[in-house]
Amino acid sequence: MSDDRLIVALDVANALEGLAMAERIGDAVSFYKIGLGMLTGGGLALANELKQEHGKRIFLDMKFFDIGATVEAAVRGIAAYDLDFLTVHGDPQVVAAAKQGAAGSGLKILAVTILTSNDRADLDANLIVPGDMAEIVATRAARALAAGADGVIASPQEAALIRALPEAMGRLIVTPGVRPKGAAAGDQKRISTPAQAIGDGADHIVVGRPIWQAADPRAAALAVLAALP
Repeated sequence: MSDDRLIVALDVANALEGLAMAERIGDAVSFYKIGLGMLTGGGLALANELKQEHGKRIFLDMKFFDIGATVEAAVRGIAAYDLDFLTVHGDPQVVAAAKQGAAGSGLKILAVTILTSNDRADLDANLIVPGDMAEIVATRAARALAAGADGVIASPQEAALIRALPEAMGRLIVTPGVRPKGAAAGDQKRISTPAQAIGDGADHIVVGRPIWQAADPRAAALAVLAALP
């Protein structure tokens, strides 16, 4: 099994394309992220197939956000699939409800802090409190972890700050917005290289387009893995 610090985001159109991509990558990758964009394209079926029939670890990136009873019920349904990670928004009451839904399962609840596609201007437009982006991310991470989150989602630029939090002891830090050196940033605004993200305290890095859009996705994945410290 390969180094599961690398999670490949299967941000393709549907389950058939996702399965084909996973087969192209083969045993080079053991951990995949399936997100909201594939939900209506068979995403849950793909998650189940990759987990049960191919032995892959699965990160389901749904970013649930709703009243507590709804979040709890939704997470309870997901927990029945025996997947590995699930994202919810990092509001403490959402995290607490998600943990209730995941009780008795091995599903880890990861709290989203601030999306890696956002910068300070986006926070201003969304009426988020003023202040330094990294400090806001760290504060949200601390509150989510105190509410019981198994880990947090943050950009690699905040990984070191979060890792230093007392609340982060023994918890996971998963960083999207990771780009190999020379790769296009795309819609990500707070990015770093794979080696930097791991060096700053991330447990897992999420890489999507630089791998699945590559002419040789398997080689691209192996190149990312080779760059990890």
